[in-house]
Amino acid sequence: MSGKNKHHIGYGTYVLVWLALLAFTSITVTIAGVDLGRYTLFIALSIAAIKSALVINIFMHIKFDEPIFKVFIGISGATLLVIFALTFFDFIYR
Repeated sequence: MSGKNKHHIGYGTYVLVWLALLAFTSITVTIAGVDLGRYTLFIALSIAAIKSALVINIFMHIKFDEPIFKVFIGISGATLLVIFALTFFDFIYR
């Protein structure tokens, strides 16, 4: 980022994101103890996706980085989704 404006994230943002991560972790632990039937896994994975988006965007500074890094993050996320889908299909059809 040699010629660009560098974005600075204040400590308050880091503290708020950390508190949000703690809250989402608490919600995940609570959901694990509640029987929501078919929706338990979907809710747990949704919360995990939100938490990972917070970490990637704020703590890893991808939000203000070059667009190519966002492309590679997207490709790796798509690869992970394909692996999850193949795993679930294997589990369903056994």
